[in-house]
Amino acid sequence: MKDKFFNILLVLLLVLLTLNLLSPKQQQDTLENVISLKTKESYTVPAWVKVEVLNKTASGFTFHTCQDFQIKKDSKIITPDVCEEITLKSKESYTIDLSKEFSKFSDTGKYFASLKKDSVDIISQFQIEHRGFFGKFFIFFFYAPVYNLMAFLLEITNYSLGWAIIIITIVIRMILLVPQHKMMVSQARMQKIQPKIKEIQDKHKGNNQMLGMELMKLYKDEKVNPMWSCGLLLIQMPILIVIYNVIVGIQNTSNTYYLYGFLSDYNMASISANFYGVDLFGMWGLTGLILAIIVWVLQYLQVKLSLHFSQKNKPTGVVLEKKKDTNDYSNFMPDPDMLNKFMLYGMPIMIAFITYTFFAWVGLYWWVGTLFMILQQLFVNKILKK
Repeated sequence: MKDKFFNILLVLLLVLLTLNLLSPKQQQDTLENVISLKTKESYTVPAWVKVEVLNKTASGFTFHTCQDFQIKKDSKIITPDVCEEITLKSKESYTIDLSKEFSKFSDTGKYFASLKKDSVDIISQFQIEHRGFFGKFFIFFFYAPVYNLMAFLLEITNYSLGWAIIIITIVIRMILLVPQHKMMVSQARMQKIQPKIKEIQDKHKGNNQMLGMELMKLYKDEKVNPMWSCGLLLIQMPILIVIYNVIVGIQNTSNTYYLYGFLSDYNMASISANFYGVDLFGMWGLTGLILAIIVWVLQYLQVKLSLHFSQKNKPTGVVLEKKKDTNDYSNFMPDPDMLNKFMLYGMPIMIAFITYTFFAWVGLYWWVGTLFMILQQLFVNKILKK
């Protein structure tokens, strides 16, 4: 009797499960048979507001962007500057772009976007806020100065984005000239003392404390700072992030919010992203491949020059035994030969791949920057030979 009851209960559960699997699609179709508005939940000043109208009904829908659509905050009513009649077919969408009208959203608070359909208002809400302390700090000290520098360079280069990128790359390399020079000198000295480092590693194998003390003493005596390359990387990364964001949004009208007074004649509409037939905002394709190959060759040459003293002072006939023991010195610090091989072969390939997968202007930036570093490396090598 219990077995029969159990079987009946099991059958009922299977039936209910089957009904649940079949019913959601019908329910979803019913729920989606509407017109809806979609926008971001929050924006920061200057707000680049976009509202997407989605037609999820089975028939067409027509609305007027000024008569049927508005954004309201308290008693303030905002309508688009461009008024037009839009017809959406079933499952189509249309984005009402208010990014050029960012000045209308200077007040913080809650905004309500509404669209009228058959005397019914379809409503979506969003929030506009000021940036936090760190956001304001980043904008004031990094983003705004670089953006205005780019705007100035665009003005003096007749709004050629290519030449502006070349000039700003050279400007950045000039700013980093002194720390880059110290890094190159320190790196070359590190390569020259590699035999001494390996001798210390072999002598204090298994004693990490003594190994560390002896290496620190050697660095001090030879006036070498192994942290210079890391320090320079930490300096460069924020600059690279800022430049990337500035150039990607160079045609974003809301950025005029950050313009300094002396650039009042700046005309964003005149910017040309075509640089001698290359679309600087293009990606992949033959152009990306050519740029990637050029960057790979230049990066390889630059690293090869930077490893000049390492190869010249490479000890012959000395082989350090490497054990898998946990006390082996190779666990304390990486093998210099392996690092050099990675820098020589791995890094150029990585940067070439990044060049190929990003915008073409990224390749132009790496190209000019690497050429500058090659010239600087030749100068450093000539000094150190003396």
